[in-house]
Amino acid sequence: MKKILLFIGISMLLIGCGGVKKTQKALNTGDYNNAINTSIQRLTENKTKKGNQQYILLLEEAYKKNTEREVQHVAFMEKGGNESDYEAIFKTYTTLRSIQERIKPLLPLRLTEENREATFEFNNYENDIIDYKEDLSEYLFDNAEELLTHAVTKQDYRKAYDDFVYLEEINPGFEDTREKMEEALGKGIDYVSVEVVNNSQQIIPVRLSEDLLNFNTYGLDEQWVKYHTNHLKNIQYDYTMQILLENISVSPEQLSEKQVIREKQVKDGFKYAKDMNGNVVKDSLGNKIKIDKFKTVRCNFEQFIQTKSALVAGQVQFFDLRTKQQIDGYPLSSEFIFEHSYGTANGDKRALDDNLLPLLNLSVVPFPTNEQMVYDAGEDLKERIKNILIRKRFN
Repeated sequence: MKKILLFIGISMLLIGCGGVKKTQKALNTGDYNNAINTSIQRLTENKTKKGNQQYILLLEEAYKKNTEREVQHVAFMEKGGNESDYEAIFKTYTTLRSIQERIKPLLPLRLTEENREATFEFNNYENDIIDYKEDLSEYLFDNAEELLTHAVTKQDYRKAYDDFVYLEEINPGFEDTREKMEEALGKGIDYVSVEVVNNSQQIIPVRLSEDLLNFNTYGLDEQWVKYHTNHLKNIQYDYTMQILLENISVSPEQLSEKQVIREKQVKDGFKYAKDMNGNVVKDSLGNKIKIDKFKTVRCNFEQFIQTKSALVAGQVQFFDLRTKQQIDGYPLSSEFIFEHSYGTANGDKRALDDNLLPLLNLSVVPFPTNEQMVYDAGEDLKERIKNILIRKRFN
């Protein structure tokens, strides 16, 4: 037991030392954020633990060096006066404030061996954050509005939308950001009209046609692509998607039969064991010893198999309505097979295999109609179409 406790203690010590070394390495290589985050995490767990004293020193040093470096970098960017640096400056001030707010709840942090408390020079960044949030908001709004006004492609509208979304996140309600965002969203969407085209010379079941066009069941979550099965007059469509059915075939109803003969040895009573003199043999308790008797049984089994199949094949095609050209085509095929088995027996059923016995409880059933067969084959098409739509990219 003592050895186990010693082993656990040494393991914990090595783990702790390894954490300190990694944090020290992060500090030495200028990865101050990593050193700060690790130290704060350890001290949050237990700031008075003796083994965490080193993390106080590491946090103190990393905080000081990180603040000095970031403040100098901000001063450099401010001196350049480049509006494109507003975001970096805003984020830097926000991060510096965040680090301070994470350290404050830990204070005081006592360094026992040095008989002092760790020192952290905190600054008030509120005014800087407010000023640069306003400057950044103006910059983002002007750029996004310019892009929205002079957009050439859908991608331009989407970029403008992303900029307005970001602006709304950092400065909710700034000017008419929300209205501009909605405008960019509406203009950035690709609208696709969908139709089923039947070139199979066969009648498509109404249910199948409705299901193929019921895009609510496809579970798609596309922000920039909207599929419409009912064309809206106020929408200018960019693409057409055709679910082209080229072959619908249903096989004849078939009933095949297969006859098998099974033989098996089964128990048929028992007899008493006897010795060479014809006397009944008994066990050590005086009981007569029984020996199972077997006999061979035979059964003729006739299996009937009902089968019918349906095939639905075609393509999914996409057309660019601006160029009037086909841009993509994907093969589409699905087969549904109906199969039902039942059987009859003539002879001793004990000879039959376990997999044949359940068939004796079944009988002939009506074949599905052609319409039902085609519908069942088409059900699988929906999953195949869904996979095509998930992979499809228009731009």
